[in-house]
Amino acid sequence: MSPAPVVLGIDLGTTATKVVAADREANLLHQTEVGYPLRTDESGEAVQDAVQVRDASIRALADCAAWARERGHRVEALSFSTAMHTLVGLDAAGSPVTPAFNWADTRATAVAERLRAEPGTASALHRATGTPVHTQSVMVKLAWLTGQGRDLAAGASRWCALKDFVLSAYVDEFVTDYSLTSGSGLQDMASLRWHEPALRVAGVSADQLPEIKSPTDVLPLRARVAEATGLPVGLPVVLGGGDGPLANLGVGAVRPGVAALSLGTSGALRVTRERPGVDERCRTFSYALADGLWVIGGAVSNGAVVGQWAAEAFGVDVGDLLEEALKVPAGADGLMALPYLLGERAPWWEPGLTGAFLGLRRSHGRAEMTRAVVEGVAQQLALVRDAVADSGVRVRAVRATGGGFRSQLWADAVAAALDVDLQLAEGSSGLGAVLLGWRALGVLDTLEHAAELVSPERTVEPDPEAVREMAHRRPLVDRLHETLRDLDLA
Repeated sequence: MSPAPVVLGIDLGTTATKVVAADREANLLHQTEVGYPLRTDESGEAVQDAVQVRDASIRALADCAAWARERGHRVEALSFSTAMHTLVGLDAAGSPVTPAFNWADTRATAVAERLRAEPGTASALHRATGTPVHTQSVMVKLAWLTGQGRDLAAGASRWCALKDFVLSAYVDEFVTDYSLTSGSGLQDMASLRWHEPALRVAGVSADQLPEIKSPTDVLPLRARVAEATGLPVGLPVVLGGGDGPLANLGVGAVRPGVAALSLGTSGALRVTRERPGVDERCRTFSYALADGLWVIGGAVSNGAVVGQWAAEAFGVDVGDLLEEALKVPAGADGLMALPYLLGERAPWWEPGLTGAFLGLRRSHGRAEMTRAVVEGVAQQLALVRDAVADSGVRVRAVRATGGGFRSQLWADAVAAALDVDLQLAEGSSGLGAVLLGWRALGVLDTLEHAAELVSPERTVEPDPEAVREMAHRRPLVDRLHETLRDLDLA
């Protein structure tokens, strides 16, 4: 039997580009990776070098393409996934004149707070675009850059996401896709066009932005990248989309009621449905996938990073500390934590939040404190699930992925908070890009069919006693947030 044809998924991440090769049955056959730094020298800064990311993507692609050639796999197409909420300014020739601003850059906090303080402004923009008015929003970053941050934007005549700049090396057009732009705060959910009120807030015009196309649109590969990677000129390049929506596809969470949950440094919970829209209290986002499918949900800024923080604070190995905390019963012996080490996004979208321990007693040690911060993150994900439910979508199953779930403590705590079986999967946004590529080529008839190809590796069932403990405490999280949010300890 001859080797199977493959699509290569190019996943532009925050600290590395990964290129995966998978066949039409969603079998992941190979992966390559090239890393790059995220610069955080200044307070609130989180930026990348756009040219460095572009060149890293080409190197990673060349490595994966060489692997495919050596083993006789025919490459049918390339397809992109990308970290969302990025922004880079270009000159008239298309060269970067600013760094690529990452979602984690918080220097626009004052702009976000001003917009949220204006009666009705933030909620109107959120309901129209599906994107919370928060420092991660491209709209908010642009408003900051075209306002008090003009020195950082000097020379920029056009603006785009980091993926759009990278893509311009691969294809001969200045384009973006409506999956990626659905997370920018600049696109109208109903029309999938640039939203004029948001553009006015951002201080830009539509002609300064890329043309919006479908995630499944295909353009031919340019000679420059073809020569650098050994791929044929004109190879189909599928525009792809945002890593959040594509992660749903990559873990098989596309059918109604099936949530995708990721737990890395941060975390997120997203559910797919056939229409856009956010909950009435504007706690969720609404991002496009493709083929009329949307994901609603929320991202939390604090994920497995809280365990790493505890390990560093106590001077122990994180794996050993999580094993120690696993022996503490659910509820952490009466200790609660609001684990907002990095502020918080969903469901409150308040970057200025700080963390707290409550109920701390002399009998509590590092194991109880670690258990408490892990349970605090799990509760936050459950609050996101509750906000999704208020949007009219009941979560009946969860496909979970991410490095955090290498720890049994994390799996047990999240399963208990959500009161649902956690179906642990090995899928990724890169695999989602591949499946979107096969859909764009017409090999897969629907995205639902694509998701059926992905099966979970194992299932973690929630402990009934832990479920009761977490459900009892969850209303306290909301109350404590309201009580402590305005304390100024500076």
